Amino acid sequence: MMRKSMLFLGFLLAFLALALPGTQGKTISRCEMVKILRKNGFEGFVGKTVADWMCLIKYESSYNTKAYNNNGPSRDYGIFQINSKYWCNDGRTAGAKNACQISCSKLQDDNIEDDIRCAKKIAQEARGLTPWYGWKNHCQGKNLSSFVKGC
Repeated sequence: MMRKSMLFLGFLLAFLALALPGTQGKTISRCEMVKILRKNGFEGFVGKTVADWMCLIKYESSYNTKAYNNNGPSRDYGIFQINSKYWCNDGRTAGAKNACQISCSKLQDDNIEDDIRCAKKIAQEARGLTPWYGWKNHCQGKNLSSFVKGC
């Protein structure tokens, strides 16, 4: 009996994961993301290339709009992994600043226009991409041409 109920629960969870829209998030293709970044003025913004931003997004979220990472007292949200301590409000991070004046949940929907505005604000204030560890650890100072090649 226990085994049957566990099997049923497994099927139920699998069904819900497939049936509920947005539970997996939208993964934006590499060339589509390049197009979005170019259209939104990322080439040369704060002295960085679209390739820099593409590498950042790859290592922060793997191009997934629903990406989420727990950092202990704060969390990172969305395709740019924007942090709840400084930039968005998730209603649970103590002392949050919410400098982008946005709910963190809005950074996890498939419309990334607000994510773009906030990411640009972060980069502008930092005069670069150093707030993102994915970029610092994997992209800074490297040849990133493969991130935009063929797009």
